[in-house]
Amino acid sequence: MKYRADVDGLRAVAVLPVVLFHAGVAGFDGGFVGVDVFFVISGYVITLRLLSDLQEGRFSIVDFYERRVRRIFPALFFMIALTTVVAAFLFLPPNFEDFSKSVVAAALFSSNIYFWKFSGYFEPSALLRPLLHTWSLAVEEQYYIFMPIVMYLAYRYARAKWLLVFLPAALLSFGLSVVATSTAPTANFFLLPTRAWELLIGALLVLAPPPAPARKSWAEAIGVAGLCLILYAVLTYTEETPFPGINALAPCVGAAMIIWSGTSHHTLTAKTLAWRPMVWVGLLSYSLYLAHWPIVVFLRYVTLRDPTLFESALIVAASFALAWISWRFVEQPFRRRGNIFPRRRLFAAGAAAMVAMTAVGVAGAMSGGFAFRYPDFKEQAIAGHEEWKERKCFLSADQSWRDWGDGDCVLTDGNAENALLWGDSFAAHYVPGIIRNAGEIPFNVINYTAAGCPPILSYYSFARPNCQEFNRNALDVIKRYNVKTVILSARWTSLRLRGVHEIRSTLDELRTMGVRTYLIGQSTEFGANIDVLDYRTGNVGTAAWSNNVDPDINRELRENAAADASFIDPLSFLCQGGLCSFKKDGVFRYSDFGHFSISGATEAVRLYFPIVRENAIGAVSPTSRAGDRRAELDFSQ
Repeated sequence: MKYRADVDGLRAVAVLPVVLFHAGVAGFDGGFVGVDVFFVISGYVITLRLLSDLQEGRFSIVDFYERRVRRIFPALFFMIALTTVVAAFLFLPPNFEDFSKSVVAAALFSSNIYFWKFSGYFEPSALLRPLLHTWSLAVEEQYYIFMPIVMYLAYRYARAKWLLVFLPAALLSFGLSVVATSTAPTANFFLLPTRAWELLIGALLVLAPPPAPARKSWAEAIGVAGLCLILYAVLTYTEETPFPGINALAPCVGAAMIIWSGTSHHTLTAKTLAWRPMVWVGLLSYSLYLAHWPIVVFLRYVTLRDPTLFESALIVAASFALAWISWRFVEQPFRRRGNIFPRRRLFAAGAAAMVAMTAVGVAGAMSGGFAFRYPDFKEQAIAGHEEWKERKCFLSADQSWRDWGDGDCVLTDGNAENALLWGDSFAAHYVPGIIRNAGEIPFNVINYTAAGCPPILSYYSFARPNCQEFNRNALDVIKRYNVKTVILSARWTSLRLRGVHEIRSTLDELRTMGVRTYLIGQSTEFGANIDVLDYRTGNVGTAAWSNNVDPDINRELRENAAADASFIDPLSFLCQGGLCSFKKDGVFRYSDFGHFSISGATEAVRLYFPIVRENAIGAVSPTSRAGDRRAELDFSQ
């Protein structure tokens, strides 16, 4: 198999944007697409080797997995072990418990499934998960469970009709990714079925390559165009870009064009990528990818803020240094076949590493994050959700709308008109405050909320399939209870990959029904649970921390509300100068990273909830009568 230095150089084009994006370097907001470039390269290189083995009659599943173990295991388990040691020194018990669970998932190459279920790539909590980046390795290893077997069967029994076998699979995977962009964005990002097409693009370059460009000038143009596609994605995409789906075509097709253009012609793009510094970075790319994200997370954990420019430079420098050590002293010795690491010993060592790290992860999770390390730390059990009437008025993900408690979910009564509180847990967290301010609310407020279900009629999620029917049933509730006022609230940050414009589907319907609508924007979210923040701030009586929500999301919500809803921006009341009070005179205002405690909900409802007597005068704002009471309630101090 002929070595191509330009393909190693393309690895540098893949890894550098990822590192710079995660390090917080401005201008690389789309750097996450480097992973997609990696997928194409991996699909190409490994399929090329498999095809060569098949054609030369030396194909062996055992040989294939030996090469995968030599390539993947040493650097991966070295980084997991090193990260575990550092996390054991830095992380408080709740964070180390969560980390320990991800160690198990990473060791078993299922971290993409773990993070799909318990996180999101762009979620605030993801910034404190050092093994988040291992999701892409899990996708690849899951893919390579099937690929060599399918190739062997197709070569032997389907007469190597590669297009007939792999093109439909690639198209099906791509189509599923396009659909899942709006219906299941988190699953779309993390799982193999919606990512396989990216690896298959690289595979099809080997198995069914297009005719080589007839002229070198055409190859030159194709190579430059491919590089431009990747740079376009890196420089223009953001966390708000729906991804992967159609938007992943730019980096994937760009990578394929670069590889294809350099197959038969030594183009300028190929020469540039084959430049020694580019190849050197490409050779380090695997260890560099593994090393950089834990460094980013540990720095964020210490500071609980975005890195400064100097810190970004430090992250990049430290990542390269650790990557070189890993490449030189871990990757290289294991990749050389010989008496030191023969096959049997290699497989035994690989299995032992998986078992050992799984055991460490299980121990950390079962022990509550090795709580003995911080005997003065106490997890706070803060009341907040006990009054939501869970599984009756606030439904869980496994419940349908038929489980909703109807008349049992009326929070206030004895009034002439009914109002509906509709949304997810970030709507339900106002319930304790509504109950305690009942005398100031001239409506019978109905609690209609469900976990993870924003009040959007067009919303569909494969992870929460009951949401769509739950939201549709809200319209029947409005009619049945003769509701004239609707309050919408949610964790709007969960819609970043879809776009908050989807709220229009609900607002348009409510407009036709003639109900008065209030839209409560995104409230505070912190970078960690408040017990961690409390410990970090010295357990003082009154404390504040920086808000982790981009305020632009409320600007977008306000624009979408337009004339169809009165918009309330909670951040205008809860925070000042980017700092939000989470504790006042020894009383916590939040129960976790963002949901209100009973005390916090009581104050928030008095301060800005729209149907409180003092606040129900058009759109609430800090300059309204409610705003005049800010000093009295002192929520932002």
